[in-house]
Amino acid sequence: MSSAGTGRNEFVRLEVEDGVGTIRLDRPKMNALSVQVQEELRVAAQEATERDDVRAVVLYGGERVFAAGADVKEMADMSYQDMVRRSGDLQSAFNAVARIPKPVVAAVTGYALGGGCELALCADVRFAAEDATLGQPEILLGIIPGAGGTQRLTRLVGPSKAKDLIFTGRFVKAAEALEIGLVDRLVEPGRVYEEAVAWARQFSSAAALALRAAKESVDRGLEVDLETGLEIERLQFAGLFATADRTTGMRSFVENGPGKAVFEGR
Repeated sequence: MSSAGTGRNEFVRLEVEDGVGTIRLDRPKMNALSVQVQEELRVAAQEATERDDVRAVVLYGGERVFAAGADVKEMADMSYQDMVRRSGDLQSAFNAVARIPKPVVAAVTGYALGGGCELALCADVRFAAEDATLGQPEILLGIIPGAGGTQRLTRLVGPSKAKDLIFTGRFVKAAEALEIGLVDRLVEPGRVYEEAVAWARQFSSAAALALRAAKESVDRGLEVDLETGLEIERLQFAGLFATADRTTGMRSFVENGPGKAVFEGR
């Protein structure tokens, strides 16, 4: 796999191969999400957003663990004033991942707890190892999720299930996570990354601007009332008629049937 990243990141890197960009966390032993890791995530997400050769993204922490949470030792020394200053940057770093305008899949192995679970929630879909464990245990530290957990988890699984997980801080095994919709597919532990890459690779030659419009329509629509959401969809739908891919796709459909168009991403 080629790694044509920025070269600035110590613990997070973007690796690109065949149109798939892997945002790889590598901070031994448990990928604790320190301030440095958060900022490196922001850089990697921005690079994945900007690079035309990245058509879809996999979030991955390695074979042993996705991310076991925030760096508690670092946070323990932070005052209220410190966190008032830091919390906005914390959320915006995760938002940078959530707003990558391309399909994003989280490949969850081992533990995805606290900030690790919140990072997985930033993906469009989540593939998890059959022995993975997820959860939002912040309440056990006397705090609450602060990187989007109270909002993204609630939108994903509904308020009552989200409250159960956030109020109790309990760990969720993979089977339950699938049942409640916290993850979308269970995979043999040794195949999680492979399956996630296979899902991402199907978009390598897809209509990139249409995918971007679809993701933005869904995500922005969740934030507003139905009427406003429909207007977001209408504008995105109409805008795609200015793209070369729309012309290519419709001409190919008429001449050769569905699924045979070769898109250029413009």
